[in-house]
Amino acid sequence: MQDVEWLEEVTIAQLQEKLQNGELTSKELTFMYLRRIAVYDKKINSILEVNPDALQIAEALDAERQEKGSRSLLHGIPILIKDNIDTHDKMHTSAGSLALKDSYAPSDSYVAAQLRKAGAVILGKTNMTEWANFMTIGMKNGYSSRGGQVLNPYGPGRFDVGGSSSGSGAAIAANFAAAAVGTETSGSILNPACNNSLVGIKPTVGLISRRGIIPIAHSQDTAGPMARTVADAATLLTALNGIDEQDPITKTNPLTSLDFTKHLQKDGLNGKRIGIAFAGFIEFLPKEKQAVVRDAIEVLKTTGAEVIDNIEIPSAKKQWSYDVLTYEFKPDLNAYLSRLHPSVKVRTLADLIEFNKQHEAKMLKYGQAVLLEAEETSGSLTEVAYMEALVDDQYYAKQQGIDYALEKYNLEIIVFPGDEGSHISAKAGYPSIAVPAGYTMEGEPVGITFAGPAYSEPQLIEAAYAFEQAAGFRKPPILEQE
Repeated sequence: MQDVEWLEEVTIAQLQEKLQNGELTSKELTFMYLRRIAVYDKKINSILEVNPDALQIAEALDAERQEKGSRSLLHGIPILIKDNIDTHDKMHTSAGSLALKDSYAPSDSYVAAQLRKAGAVILGKTNMTEWANFMTIGMKNGYSSRGGQVLNPYGPGRFDVGGSSSGSGAAIAANFAAAAVGTETSGSILNPACNNSLVGIKPTVGLISRRGIIPIAHSQDTAGPMARTVADAATLLTALNGIDEQDPITKTNPLTSLDFTKHLQKDGLNGKRIGIAFAGFIEFLPKEKQAVVRDAIEVLKTTGAEVIDNIEIPSAKKQWSYDVLTYEFKPDLNAYLSRLHPSVKVRTLADLIEFNKQHEAKMLKYGQAVLLEAEETSGSLTEVAYMEALVDDQYYAKQQGIDYALEKYNLEIIVFPGDEGSHISAKAGYPSIAVPAGYTMEGEPVGITFAGPAYSEPQLIEAAYAFEQAAGFRKPPILEQE
C-alpha cells in the first residue's frame, strides 16, 4: 500500500465522515497509520511500541458500527498515548525506563478506559522524556533509557522536540495517528506542542482523572490532548473529561459531560478581553522566535478581541522552586509502584535508584540527581518545608499570578509567548492551550499559549479556535524515509 495523500493532516471529523459513508473502515485506517509509523518513525523515534491488538480492535469496532452505529466522534479512530499511562492490554507502561520495561499495568487508567468507552483504537505508546523529566538535571528532552532519543520531525537533530510528552508531540506532528494523549506536571504538554506546531491542551487539574498515570506530583499532574487542530483536541478532551470516584479532585469539575466541540466558534475571540504577558517571559525566547510571536499577536488583534498589551504579572520574575514536586514524588511514585504485578521487582523509589546504579551504563547517561533528592524526603508529606513550598506556589501562581492579572486588567484570557508562563498555570492547577503561531526562517515551529482560571476550558477553546482559523499557521513537516 502506497502513502495515501489525504491521510496527511486529515481531521477526526473528516475521518469520521469517511467511516460513516463506507469509504473507509477503521481497520484500513489503522493499517495506514501503522504503515506510516513503520516507514517514517525510524528517523523520529516517537513510538515505543504499537498495540498488537490494534487491527483486531479496529475490525471489531467496524462490525459494531455496522450493527449499532457509532459510539462517538472517536469511534474507530486511532489514538496514541504516552508511555506513563496504564493500559491493561499487551502493551507495557514504563515512563520510558528500562526498570519497568516488562511491566504490564494491572488495570486500565481512567484515560485508557475513557478512550475505549468512546470507541477509540489505542494504537500504541509514545516515547517520552524518562520519568517525565523528573529524574535528573540536564537530560535532553525526549530521551529515555528504554526508547532512546525522540527527534523533532521539523528538523531531526536540529530543533528541540520538547518534553516530556515528546513522542506524543512528534508522532502527531508527523501524522502517525489522529491525535495523542500527553501528560503535564509543568509544561510537558505545552512545550512539545509549541515545538511541533501542535495544539496542546493542559486542562484544569480535576478535569481528567489521574488514576493509572505514573505520577510526579498529585497537586499538578494531569493528562491532556495533543492534536493538529483545536477541533481534534476538543474532541479528544470531550472523551477524556469526567468524574472518577477514585480521584477526588475530579469531583470539583463543573464541566462533566460537556461537549467541548460546541465551543468551536470562528468568532470566539470577538469582544473577549485578552492580556498579552510579555514582560518576564518573551526574553527567554530567541530573538527570531520573539519576532514570530509578535507577528502572531498582530493576527490576534484582527479577530475582534480587545487586546491589552504589556500586562504585568507580579510573580513573572520570581525564582520558582520545584520543591513541591520533590516532596510529592516519593509517596506518589511509591504508591503507584506498590500496585504493580509482583513480577515487577522495582517497588519503591529506593528500588528504582538501586536498579539504576546496578545498570549504570544504560540507566545513568545523565545521572539521577532529582531521584536522589526526592528519596531524601520522608515520603510522608509532613515536612514544614513542603507545606511552605505548597502555600508559596499557590499564592504566587494565583494571587500574585494568573488571578492578579485577570482581575487587575479585567481579562478573560492571558496570552503567553511560546510555553513561557506554563509553570505559573501549572502550579495554580489552571488550564492552558498552546496553538501554532508560525515558524522561524529555518522552519522551527513557534507557538503561543492561551491561559485562564480554573475550568475556563470552554472560553480557551473558543479563543484558540478563533485564532487558529484566522491564522492558519500549521503545516506538516517534510518526512524522510530511512
